Amino acid sequence: MTAIAPISSEAQDLPSLIDRAASTLAGAKTAAEVLEARDMAGLAYDVAKRAARLQRAKSAHDDLVAAAHRAQAHALEIEARAKRRLADEYDAAQARGDVASGRPKRVENGNTFQATASDLGLRRDQIHEARQIRDAEAAEPGIVQRVLNERLERGEEPTRAALRKMVIDAARRGMRPQRPAGRRNPVHVPPTPERAAWQHVTGTFRAFAEWASDENLALARQGMRKARDDPFHHLDARAIARGAEVFTNIKEWLDAE
Repeated sequence: MTAIAPISSEAQDLPSLIDRAASTLAGAKTAAEVLEARDMAGLAYDVAKRAARLQRAKSAHDDLVAAAHRAQAHALEIEARAKRRLADEYDAAQARGDVASGRPKRVENGNTFQATASDLGLRRDQIHEARQIRDAEAAEPGIVQRVLNERLERGEEPTRAALRKMVIDAARRGMRPQRPAGRRNPVHVPPTPERAAWQHVTGTFRAFAEWASDENLALARQGMRKARDDPFHHLDARAIARGAEVFTNIKEWLDAE
């Protein structure tokens, strides 16, 4: 039987790294604070990636590799949210004239010029990527989380490269011109935002209800018990608790109708 490799001190600190990145982003009020959250999430991703590679090199137990992969996914999701915020902050600054959209112009009644991307510590490709993530989420809400979850479910490593490819594809789909009205299905009526939100809720419930057979739930409970010592178990538990709270609220809506 393969011995379980010890977890490095960096990997043991991963949950706190991820928590700090998430809390920093949640409380960010300025572009500088968003950048700080992005960098924190990037650090957590790099640490998790190294931990996963180390565990694989040591032929560690699959649970440890999977835990490191989940940490990578958490970090990437936070990093993606930070990049979306960054794209909005940067575009808003350009719209106000605080940041140059081309060659910097002299500020009115002053001797200074508009700030540039490099002045803010950003490269053009980073801004472009941030906009792609934002546009992809606008075109296909939840695309980042969905891509990461699918890779985890397949036992694949959630990487920046894989996420970037899917995001770029989604952003391009969002930029495609809509079909002329004459070619659209005359029977189809796009749902309102409210209707689409409710369909998302009911779709989630139905999918879970269909999956939640006695056999699958028994397997899930066994998996939960085995994951108690997982260094990232508290993150999963927190997500489940939040989901249970939301599901209870929705059930109360139905009962009140």
